[in-house]
Amino acid sequence: MLDFFLSCAFQMTGNKIKCQNSISQVLLTLLILCCLLQCHSRPHSYDSKPLSEISGEVSKYSDIAQQIINLAVYGKAQNRSYERLAEFTDTIGNRVSGSKNLDLAIKYMYNALTHDKLENVHLEPVKIPHWVRGKESAMMLLPRNHTLAILGLGSSVGTPPGGIEAEVMVVESFEELRKRANEAKGKIVVYNQPFVSYGETVAYRASGASEAAKVGAVASLIRSVTPFSINSPHTGWQWYQPGVPQIPTACITIEDAQMMARMARRGQRVVVHLTMGAQTLPDVDSYNTVAEIRGSKHPEQVVLLSGHLDSWDVGQGAMDDGGGAAISWEALSLIRDLGLRPKRTLRTVLWSAEEPGGVGAAQYFQQHKANISNFDLVMESDLGTFSPLGLQFTGSDKARAIMKEVMQLLAPINVTSLEQHGEGTDIDMWMKAGVPGASLHTADQRYFWFHHSDGDTMTVQNPEEMNLCSAVWAVVAYVVADLEEMLPR
Repeated sequence: MLDFFLSCAFQMTGNKIKCQNSISQVLLTLLILCCLLQCHSRPHSYDSKPLSEISGEVSKYSDIAQQIINLAVYGKAQNRSYERLAEFTDTIGNRVSGSKNLDLAIKYMYNALTHDKLENVHLEPVKIPHWVRGKESAMMLLPRNHTLAILGLGSSVGTPPGGIEAEVMVVESFEELRKRANEAKGKIVVYNQPFVSYGETVAYRASGASEAAKVGAVASLIRSVTPFSINSPHTGWQWYQPGVPQIPTACITIEDAQMMARMARRGQRVVVHLTMGAQTLPDVDSYNTVAEIRGSKHPEQVVLLSGHLDSWDVGQGAMDDGGGAAISWEALSLIRDLGLRPKRTLRTVLWSAEEPGGVGAAQYFQQHKANISNFDLVMESDLGTFSPLGLQFTGSDKARAIMKEVMQLLAPINVTSLEQHGEGTDIDMWMKAGVPGASLHTADQRYFWFHHSDGDTMTVQNPEEMNLCSAVWAVVAYVVADLEEMLPR
């Protein structure tokens, strides 16, 4: 075909192009060749296709989607993701950033993915924070002796060796703290903020210490960010503001926060002795763990599935986020078991150090952002693997329309909802850069009951629900990776 166009070009005469010499012929040849190559390599786009045509293309995957569902929910892979997660968490336990347990978890998962005969299993190096809580305790001394259940917050400094003994000042909000700023000097500020939503209430955990330090407090105790408690403290990361004194900070239970608030309202003097051995050590080497099914036609293009491998240092980290990691592994296993190979590469990434603020994922983004145009869809499961309701999605209107069609393939298990706003600390930077992103939405009403607490164990997990989550994850990932064209941006 190229020879035909060149022949026609060189034969043009009159007021058309005419080659006068060999140099002109060479230049004209190169010009035409570049134009042809550019036209040939120009990426296809769904933007120009009517939705009815795209819907027809997606609907052809109904049989494959049913095969994946049958295998995950009713077939030989039934309960496999649950059993894998149970063995992993029972063997390793919790896996806080920088710990030996996280190292063991990464080695365990690398070996498991390799043994599962997934492709291109490898580790990508990152540097992560290393905070240790040490020994900690809190005792209310007045108006009576009472042991407070506490968990130090990540990145907190410790107390002096003998601890801190001080009167308590209880507040319900940052506004109340500012209004009573002249009372706070030398005291331990206790935040008894009500739980509104995690997104709103977590500000007290994240910034409570620095806000208390600004008004002269010597420590802060934050009511756990949860709507439900059985005297269970919930930990999490906190951030010190630059230029503000760093004071020790820990979470306490709802019950104890409310009790001290009642005492204070009665005019009783509340005194607490707090001891914390927390310290931040130098950053350590770690890894994001990667496995793939290589694409058959466009292996350079990627649909990314993910969950994070680290957890807090309490409980087993089964819900947050062992379940997300397990279904991101299971999705590849299901597709491999069925002998399927999509046009694009399916890549599972198990992130390191999500809990300190998506540290491993941020470094992965820096390492791979040069190829951002080849990332088709990024997916993260980090809000529990309870009964799935649908996906939350961030992307263009046309991409959303396509994803709605993909979700219809999950009608056999009644998981067809596509909602606004994909969520996930580990994929947020990709979405902000324009890559379509999706997060798993489940019936997560109980998620924050167990979040970051000793209650996050395998007892929270349900094998039937994990089967359904695995099916959703695998169907969506496979179909998007196998469509003729990438999702439009």
